[in-house]
Amino acid sequence: MKYQDGTAPLQASEWALDAEKSVLADAHINPDTGLATDYLNRFSEAVMLLDMLSSAPEFRPDFLAWEPMSYREHFRLSHFKTRDVAIAAYDRADPDIRNGLDTLAVTMTIVLEATRAAMEDADRRPETIAALAGNAIDWLKPLIARAGALINGESNEKNTLTPQELVDRLMKR
Repeated sequence: MKYQDGTAPLQASEWALDAEKSVLADAHINPDTGLATDYLNRFSEAVMLLDMLSSAPEFRPDFLAWEPMSYREHFRLSHFKTRDVAIAAYDRADPDIRNGLDTLAVTMTIVLEATRAAMEDADRRPETIAALAGNAIDWLKPLIARAGALINGESNEKNTLTPQELVDRLMKR
């Protein structure tokens, strides 16, 4: 059977797939990758705090309070209305893409934790704090963009570098 426009009716599995993609899209989850950019907000917020440190050092305690979280932890503790959908979609996502995102998240966490450790000394001069923040921002922004591309299905790079390889490249070792 075909419709007047020449298309065939959808099979039950096609209806289910279309319905699932619609649920994911409505939940702000990329239906093709099963991942949500909301997770990147925790890294973007850290970058925003780092960016403010040169002109507003009073935000240093806010940056120092930043804590890492996995994708699942982020959504489990969030007020994201469809957090259960986000976690389930993440669990069903292509393992290569999911591992790529996790590798980028671990790498960003390493950069943030190293920066935080360097800033914890109360005697650090403001210029040093600003320089540390600037370096971290320079490392983090491309990683956040790369993670966003992966989440949005704009990256064909499934096998990302290990966290150590990425840090070595960032440090130009």
